[in-house]
Amino acid sequence: MTKAEENLMAWLRDAHAMEEQAETMLKALAGRTDDYPEIKTLIEKHLGETQRQAKSLQECIQRRGGDTSTLKDVAGKMVAFGQGMSGMFVEDEIIKGAMASYTFEHMEVAAYQVLIAAAEAVGDGRTKAVCEGILQEELAMADDLESHLPGLTGKYLSRLDV
Repeated sequence: MTKAEENLMAWLRDAHAMEEQAETMLKALAGRTDDYPEIKTLIEKHLGETQRQAKSLQECIQRRGGDTSTLKDVAGKMVAFGQGMSGMFVEDEIIKGAMASYTFEHMEVAAYQVLIAAAEAVGDGRTKAVCEGILQEELAMADDLESHLPGLTGKYLSRLDV
């Protein structure tokens, strides 16, 4: 295996762990967004995408002869669990959660851009295609979150004065 192929595998494992972390974060946030049905729907939709993305990444890793990193997956879930729990203790959780999700989406976008370039460099067209599809979903979620942030903020602030 070349150094480029080793890096691709390591980055695929990182991306899989990142999606496992995202799943845990999204579940925590979705469970506490009942007052914001539009955001809840958006989060639940992306949760389904995230679960499919993790499975697709696992298939890419296995097709390339590797396996996922249990340690990275568990560590990511633990970080996400801590983030989810910390939100329970702040009044403006919905705003902080939306901001964190928006930031996380951009980290995912960057990761998939790297994976696409790496897959192309080693001639793995199937992995490249999978990552291109995931990249489009992450970009769409980032755009959706961005478009909802002003309205979500207004709705949150209007509830404070009730």
